Amino acid sequence: MVGGEGMMATTDLSRLYDTAPDTTAFRKRRKRLVRLTEEAISRYAMVSKPGARWLVCLSGGKDSYTLLTLLMDLKAQGRLDVDLVAANLDQAQPGFPTEVLPHYLEGLGLAHRIDRRDTYSTVIEKTAPGQTLCTLCSRLRRGHLYRMAREEGCDAIALGHHADDILETFFLNLFHGGRLEAMSPNLMNDEGDVQVVRPLTLVREADIVRFAEDMAYPIIPCTLCGSQDGMARQTMKAMIASWDLAHPGRSDTILRALGTIRPSHLLDDSHFDFSSFSCEPKSNK
Repeated sequence: MVGGEGMMATTDLSRLYDTAPDTTAFRKRRKRLVRLTEEAISRYAMVSKPGARWLVCLSGGKDSYTLLTLLMDLKAQGRLDVDLVAANLDQAQPGFPTEVLPHYLEGLGLAHRIDRRDTYSTVIEKTAPGQTLCTLCSRLRRGHLYRMAREEGCDAIALGHHADDILETFFLNLFHGGRLEAMSPNLMNDEGDVQVVRPLTLVREADIVRFAEDMAYPIIPCTLCGSQDGMARQTMKAMIASWDLAHPGRSDTILRALGTIRPSHLLDDSHFDFSSFSCEPKSNK
């Protein structure tokens, strides 16, 4: 069910940042992250219409807390014309602290919804021993988030994937899937009725880590079920980190490349008509 007092006043940021440090470093980081989030929302046309309604999906991790904070910041400043509903899907993982997120959201006075569905038992039943639980867990969670969005009259679900998630996914698909594919900042679900937006597309994970530490979020670890991200993704993360250590800025260059493609210089004839060339000389007239 949805609870809370509704959206905070457009000029009231005190509750949002009341635990944050009063330092120049924090203010600069906050300003940069807000700017990058606003830039991604604008560049990738995430707001489908004035007064759109977003289901902001909270897991209890640093990324989703940061996402919610930055969206509320933009909303409070009048720079985001979107109604926000915070949502968490409690998947009945053993030891999940059910009181943490409701307490946090009520403190912000934000409309929110907590939904409990035992997908954990299904994942355990369907996953072979020794295999990661994350893939099926994520698929089941996404289906329920779509349902919740429809029930709340939301046009989109907002996810906390950031620039490093996009990079890691790109290299996973490149090395293991044989395709050039990352994460779209803005897409429509298969049914064509719910957008999926990623407002943190341009934000780096290192900045999120520092921001979350400053904000002292009540983090809920993603290891409650006893599973962790697959080794392949961890390998990609380590590879990218080693590149940046040896060649600072390399991952930022790769991110820019993902937004600067030339289909005619790749090999996919379904995206470029190589047969359309004419060898006739141009007229001098």
